[in-house]
Amino acid sequence: MSIATAERGRPVEFRGAGDLRLAGDCWGKDGDPVVLLLHGTGQTRHSWKRTGIHLAAKGFRVIAIDTRGHGDSAWAQSAAEYGWDILAQDVRAVIDEIGEPVTLVGASLGGLTGLQVAGDLGADRVRKLVLVDVVPRIERRGGSRIRTFMEGNPDGFASLEEAADAVAAYLPHRTRPRSPEGLRRNLRQRPDGRWRWHWDPQFLRKPDQDVQARVRELESAAAGLGVPILVIRGAMSDVVSAAAVEEFLAVVPSARFVELSGAGHTAAGDDNDAFTEAVVEFV
Repeated sequence: MSIATAERGRPVEFRGAGDLRLAGDCWGKDGDPVVLLLHGTGQTRHSWKRTGIHLAAKGFRVIAIDTRGHGDSAWAQSAAEYGWDILAQDVRAVIDEIGEPVTLVGASLGGLTGLQVAGDLGADRVRKLVLVDVVPRIERRGGSRIRTFMEGNPDGFASLEEAADAVAAYLPHRTRPRSPEGLRRNLRQRPDGRWRWHWDPQFLRKPDQDVQARVRELESAAAGLGVPILVIRGAMSDVVSAAAVEEFLAVVPSARFVELSGAGHTAAGDDNDAFTEAVVEFV
């Protein structure tokens, strides 16, 4: 594999619920143990690039997919088709197509989806689970801040630099890249010349669900999994509190826990070296 191919991964494609097209990237060799990476709300598969490269170098076949309505995956016909159960159906369909057991690594929404899928499929299909700055009980304030960011700038941005300003305001703890060119992976320039985030606005209008019932369901799934679980928390996270992690570990005492001192909710991007080291050691 050339260096250039290793950097960007090989494009792959899957079919989710309702035959919806899901785009992905793959690193590593066929036949190696599979790690499936699930990003968070508003992100894309590109947030996993460095992690994918490192895991492939350690002997894993790594697949990162764009959630429906994100990145290069197809958009659903309606907000109702973005419900949690449908996202889980997508991931189960991907695992069925892969055709062998996987380790799931999920950030934020991807972690909760992975937890639901692991509970549905059991230890024969999901070998290990990594929850990246997420547990079933999340902080309302942090969740609201994510939603506010995603709902901001509905008319897009006049330039990539303007978009970079918005990201810097949202993630003040992160060192700002010298160039905003990396944002091209998360933005699309429309015919009017403005840059807009590449996610479906309907994703934020998906059906409401009883949050407490959802928490109980996911905690029950985690407690009954019987597979190794790693929880990674960004110490500066406003989405997952230390108390919520303690509550989760009380429900799942076999789970391991790692805290990244230099990271917030976007832990994989905030301190990628420490994050990848923790994942590689666990996987």
